[in-house]
Amino acid sequence: MRIDILTIFPEMFDGPFSHSIVKRAMDKKLVEIHLHDIREHATGKHRRVDDYPFGGGAGMVMMIEPVDRCLQALKARRTYDEII
Repeated sequence: MRIDILTIFPEMFDGPFSHSIVKRAMDKKLVEIHLHDIREHATGKHRRVDDYPFGGGAGMVMMIEPVDRCLQALKARRTYDEII
């Protein structure tokens, strides 16, 4: 089984995936986990992936463009049974 994870913090997954039952599954070649940094698909000098809420107020939201570019790049290389 192959799992591709899109994230802006790929280093955050080092701990959980290098220990526990997931690590054992990876060692036995039962699962492949690939991390993809969404920032690599962002444009601009600072590789921004967040935007302001459209209705105003506090907080930030993810821009869809970098996420879509990352997903399209993956779909161009392979087919997926399911995308969540």
